[in-house]
Amino acid sequence: MANVVDLSFPSFISRIFCVLLFISWAHTQNIVGFQPTYLTTTGPTVTALLIGNTSDISLNLRTVSPNNETGSIGSPSCVAEVTQWVLTREQVGKTAVRVHLRLDKNLRLCGENETDTDCCPKPLCVLETLQVSACVGNTPQASMLVQAKIHALLVPANTGSDNKTVIPNQVYQTLGSCPCDLTFRACDVRCCCDKDCSVEDLMLFAAHCLPGPFGGQVSPAPDYQCSVQSSENSPDWFPFLCVNSPAENNPYLGLFYQGDTIASNPGPSFQRPDMSAPVPVNVYVQGSPIFTLNDQYFTIPQKVLGRCVNSAPVAFLDNFNDKCVTLLHSCPTGPPFQTLPTDLRIKVKNGQGGDVTVNVIDEVTIDLGQFISSTDAVASSDGQLICENVTLALEYKFYWKGKGITSITLTHTVGTIAFNTSVALTTRYSAEFLNGEFVGEPNSGNPGYQVGRPVIGGIVDTLGNDTGTIQRTSINLWKPVSNGLCSTAEKKPVLFGENSTSGCLLPVSQQSMTQCNLLRETVASLQAALITATYVAKSGNPDPLTMTDWVNISFVTQNSSTTMEDTTSSCYGIQSHQHIHVWSLITGIVDGIPQRDIRALEVSYSLSSWALDCGGGDISRCVDPLETQLFPITSSVTFTDIPINTGLPKTRFQINFTEYDCDRNDVCWPELAFPITKYYTGEPYSQSLAKGLILVFFFITASILGTPWRQIRQAWNCL
Repeated sequence: MANVVDLSFPSFISRIFCVLLFISWAHTQNIVGFQPTYLTTTGPTVTALLIGNTSDISLNLRTVSPNNETGSIGSPSCVAEVTQWVLTREQVGKTAVRVHLRLDKNLRLCGENETDTDCCPKPLCVLETLQVSACVGNTPQASMLVQAKIHALLVPANTGSDNKTVIPNQVYQTLGSCPCDLTFRACDVRCCCDKDCSVEDLMLFAAHCLPGPFGGQVSPAPDYQCSVQSSENSPDWFPFLCVNSPAENNPYLGLFYQGDTIASNPGPSFQRPDMSAPVPVNVYVQGSPIFTLNDQYFTIPQKVLGRCVNSAPVAFLDNFNDKCVTLLHSCPTGPPFQTLPTDLRIKVKNGQGGDVTVNVIDEVTIDLGQFISSTDAVASSDGQLICENVTLALEYKFYWKGKGITSITLTHTVGTIAFNTSVALTTRYSAEFLNGEFVGEPNSGNPGYQVGRPVIGGIVDTLGNDTGTIQRTSINLWKPVSNGLCSTAEKKPVLFGENSTSGCLLPVSQQSMTQCNLLRETVASLQAALITATYVAKSGNPDPLTMTDWVNISFVTQNSSTTMEDTTSSCYGIQSHQHIHVWSLITGIVDGIPQRDIRALEVSYSLSSWALDCGGGDISRCVDPLETQLFPITSSVTFTDIPINTGLPKTRFQINFTEYDCDRNDVCWPELAFPITKYYTGEPYSQSLAKGLILVFFFITASILGTPWRQIRQAWNCL
């Protein structure tokens, strides 16, 4: 790359202005010119611009040298010469050509006694001046000078193998024999093991070599070597008992592992990996792939690792519901957007020795609102592209029993789309496994909740015969997509143990502000749609028939701190924020995993006031009744762990009387005999017992010979 002189910002702006002015002037005067006209490069490539009328221009390259007397280069020439540079051109506009110069030479440094000419004999590989001339016929119109000063690239002579690394035998040779050798092909000061240091260099710092392993003494001589004897520290008998041993027998080398030749791990590849052939199974279990009758994977377009895949295997009893957005520039002609019903009626192994055929139900939709945004959809006309029978959704329902599939139903939704140049099409793919008429829903733990699993909500099943049955449902938060509006926002389930906050935007106009009651009801209905459950499961695997496995959800509406009245441009008491507070308790541990139960769940609503912002000079919202302003509607969840109090409460005597409390006193009388108990581990039990008996003997002796015994003996004699 060419070196560019560092310019200040005003100088850079003036340079750009001059270039634009030159382009305009050159176009009107029908002349050409290089920008820049002179540059210096230290790399193998150079790029410049030729501006003006370049229709009949030819480019010539030659090597020039300044005159020894005057120092001038001389006039441009239209006679090309053979150089070690390759000149190419690229038209970038009507009045501009990009000129490229590339060095056709290897920049590696030649080795000793090397006969190959495609290398650099000296570190300064290229030092020359080039002249590029723009000619019309044999008449030069403009020229550019390039000063090239390029050094050779210093690369190791032996780059090694690409697929394996040879490690020396570390029993006899250390892996890093000279760690202080940090500079390639240069002598490091005080590094006496550096092979690049000459004898003259070593004489400068021979007495100040770096000590220890960093200085190359990775395997120091052992203490018993005769070579380590010193007059200060060695005893008199050292010369008689020291050992002369070769360096190969150094005990420090034995600390290394046995060297070997190992293959390097392959780097990351962007190529598609080779898929192994599918291995059919006799029966289906949860998570196993479903196979077709010809022992191939049964595939459905779905998301894998966050990316849409047109043919991904379907796992048994694993539900999914994915959306894939594809930018179409023309009408699709192949799957998955163009599929015939005969291609969808596939025979699938049922896992019980037989097979089932996919029953396809075709549906034609006219409302494309959930597949194409309103900004992309256009009305049909002659100048627009119309695509018919485009697949918009594939909804599979797998009916299963035991370890097999009883039937498969596919709802194939197609439609006609029209667009001008391109359209973003959102297709929907889903798979749902039903046992009879019930969807198999996974638990969130067994028995307690696990962090990251959905919180299970429930509502009373009023449609069934059993009035005590709880039907599962989800407790959700906002999940904004695309433009962030509440009309297009989706819902995401509340995950246990993960605090979260999300929201969406609601456009409100002045006309809506005049109907505050309707606005309050609209926002309240949007927030209420997030949580339709009235119960929450205590554990991760609740029983729908046992009411003790469920807890009532309490709903609280917080009153506004200030009393306000509705106006023509503001409304108060809007339930703009919904907060979910979950209290959980650790009830036990199974296989080292804490089991948590939900003890209470409270849903609270915060009220706020909404007012149109007409400040800042923009009063259109307050003048135009249809002009809208975006207001946020938010939802959040917080999880709180209830602390466990395992100890019994202390009595008043234990709190006040601390004389015999070993935790709050330096003297602990209850542990007076602790050294002779089995809990004392400071020394062997036999020794502590013997010392304890000796102490008891001295205590008895002192008691007999002491004052109390003498007084007892005197009293006995007086009788």
